[in-house]
Amino acid sequence: MTITKEIARKYSLPEGIINNVLTMAEEGATVPFMARYRKERTGNLDEVQISSILKSAESLKELEKRKIAVLKSIDSQGKLTDVLRQSIERTTEISILEDLYLPFKPRKKTRGMIAQERGLEPLAEMILKNCSPSDIKQEDFYGKEGQVQSWEEALQGASDILADRLNEDLLVRKKLRTVFTVSSILQTKPVKGKEEEGQKYRDYFDREEPSAHAPSHRILAMYRAADEGFLKLKVRPDPEKALKALDEISPVKSTYWTDFVQAVEKDCYKRLLAPSLESENRKRLKEAADNEAIRVFAENLKVLLMESPLGQKATLALDPGLRTGCKIVCLSPQGQLLSDGVIYPLAPHNKTVQAEETISKLVKKYNIEAVAVGNGTGGREAQKFCNSLSCLKSIPVVLVNESGASIYSASEIARKEFPDYDLTVRGAVSIGRRLMDPLAELVKLDPSSIGVGQYQHDVNQKSLSTALDEVVMHCVNSVGIELNTASEKLLSYVSGLTSKTAAAIVAYRDEHGPFKSREEIKKVKGVGQKCFEQASGFLRIKDSKNPLDNTAIHPEQYAFVDSLCSRVNKSLSELIADPKILKSLSLGELTSENRGVETIRDIIKELEQPGRDPREDFKNFEFSEDVHTIDDLKEEMILPGVITNVTAFGAFVDLGVHQDGLIHISQMADHYISNPSEVVKVSQKLMVRILEVDLDRKRISCSIKGINRD
Repeated sequence: MTITKEIARKYSLPEGIINNVLTMAEEGATVPFMARYRKERTGNLDEVQISSILKSAESLKELEKRKIAVLKSIDSQGKLTDVLRQSIERTTEISILEDLYLPFKPRKKTRGMIAQERGLEPLAEMILKNCSPSDIKQEDFYGKEGQVQSWEEALQGASDILADRLNEDLLVRKKLRTVFTVSSILQTKPVKGKEEEGQKYRDYFDREEPSAHAPSHRILAMYRAADEGFLKLKVRPDPEKALKALDEISPVKSTYWTDFVQAVEKDCYKRLLAPSLESENRKRLKEAADNEAIRVFAENLKVLLMESPLGQKATLALDPGLRTGCKIVCLSPQGQLLSDGVIYPLAPHNKTVQAEETISKLVKKYNIEAVAVGNGTGGREAQKFCNSLSCLKSIPVVLVNESGASIYSASEIARKEFPDYDLTVRGAVSIGRRLMDPLAELVKLDPSSIGVGQYQHDVNQKSLSTALDEVVMHCVNSVGIELNTASEKLLSYVSGLTSKTAAAIVAYRDEHGPFKSREEIKKVKGVGQKCFEQASGFLRIKDSKNPLDNTAIHPEQYAFVDSLCSRVNKSLSELIADPKILKSLSLGELTSENRGVETIRDIIKELEQPGRDPREDFKNFEFSEDVHTIDDLKEEMILPGVITNVTAFGAFVDLGVHQDGLIHISQMADHYISNPSEVVKVSQKLMVRILEVDLDRKRISCSIKGINRD
């Protein structure tokens, strides 16, 4: 097996494409770079496909390492045959590899091994060959040297030997593994004496359901409850079904020893096969549930990062507070802090006149174009106050999701950025910047702290971190970043750059002033030719003399763009002003070995819309003025809401009442859907029907069936 061939088979792709992807990755190419600028070599694969190929390659490399270790171990025992070597080298599954290794794996002595040492293997062989009991001399197997005391003890030893063989049989394990995968039942029971303490898991007390159909969120909840000591959890098929499958595939057949063989099978299943396969199955279920939870989290994060930006507008940001007042800051169109202060328009202070005077002065002084209000406690009230002010009549007042602002305000990044300001100022700045450019602000946070996942602390943390970092990198490079204003953290997610090179770029910028061209990046210490190749296409310089520096066109294609200008006898500025000129050209005539039709289309698209932002245009959203608290809600009300989180079982929606409602998956569509993400996404604005309000438990049940048809 070669890695390239196996991946090509798995994804039904040409080996040449797989080889190109793997080779470029080894040479230092990033996923965003390959997907965007090497379409001819990747066969126009997208980032998800390229990433999957690279992950498969890593898994297969790990498998190859394990094979080498297994072969070395068996060979050192002098038991490596040509047939066994071939079987090991050909396998593509880690479970099969471990099954092949099982008989040779160094381990504690089994009962079967002890029986062999006591000379009982010949008896086991005779039973295996279906010898008649009358043809076996019982006295040959006990009474010698005091090792085996009786015929019954001899039979038990033979049984232990045959049980070991069954357990190590490849076909038996393969068959039983399938039974465990397809037919296992998740069984839970409360731990005695822990019922009261574990009430939050009461939905899982005395529960049974097929593991193959259990949703990921339920599996993770059960595993968490078991880990915390509140539940006993089993993941096994019906024993009768498993034993029937074992009997069908068992190599131990005997007409003389039928009852004995059945006893061997039962013992082997209960003592050896079931514990081993259940452990394997539990691990597989956990990994699958982890992967689904991580997928949901990554999907939600991507939507959040790609939220519509307000853009570069002077912004007044307000972090609401009741007793301590509302912290206000003014930001320049580039997000620089211009001023900060505190106003007290809300209860218990109600100093509305003074607050209006303060805001009016700031609006005039800094030419404020937008107001960002944090959506925490007092957010709706603060927004209502701002909307009532005459000085803000023509200025949008936007309620901003402040999740993560407090985390940012206490972070090292915030301390470094605003060393002379306290947490409240930093938090207000974050709220304002999040309105202006959600992506640029959210990248400063640990993605897992943004809170748009489910059971995020229960899943494999390394896998979660890797997946979320990939999402952030994808979003940053999809949008592209302004080199002269980007933060160090934002730069670190650009293709080809690291934290070290990002810091070096910022240091160079601070010392020498704004970059005047992409080419100037090469002067930064640590930015070599490879780094420049991988990063330059994703960096924008708005005021560069070369307009192409503010597009996604890679510098390696600048000469080609010049040739296009020559073909149509126009300057670059004329071409950008009237890109329709290019429609007269035949794309086929422009292709070369390293520049296919797809790349040329991308170049023309960029010339048509230089520096275009793939994110949607900003639209303001407001909650209903009829509701402000959960007490205002009534059944059958139809209200505007914003999706705050999407899980495997439904979605949470902010209705502006300081308590999110739940839209269960069954209330999302009139037809069957397998996943809520088929219908909704994080930050989506939509109309919601109130089904039920539980004031005691502060639960709001909602539906979107039959509405939002537009």
